[in-house]
Amino acid sequence: MNAERLMLIILAPVISEKSTMVGDLNNQVPFRVLADATKPEIKAAAELMFGKKVVGVQVANVKGKAKRHGRFMGRRRDWKKAYVCFEPGTEINFVGAEA
Repeated sequence: MNAERLMLIILAPVISEKSTMVGDLNNQVPFRVLADATKPEIKAAAELMFGKKVVGVQVANVKGKAKRHGRFMGRRRDWKKAYVCFEPGTEINFVGAEA
């Protein structure tokens, strides 16, 4: 795993009501990641980007929704979500972060 690949794995944090609740209860942060990323790669990428110790990683493949484009039906693309569990007491703040 080279550092260049690791910097490309984590695409964006998933910010929603559910992710805020999960973060408060379980000290987990959900991220949108590359579809071909593995758990060890996600763990290494999170430790490299944030400089915090990662305890565990859980992944979920999210199916894209069927959406209508005029009279035709289309689909949004599938994507992968990773719940990254950091050490207890670790805080990662995305408010005010620039993309």
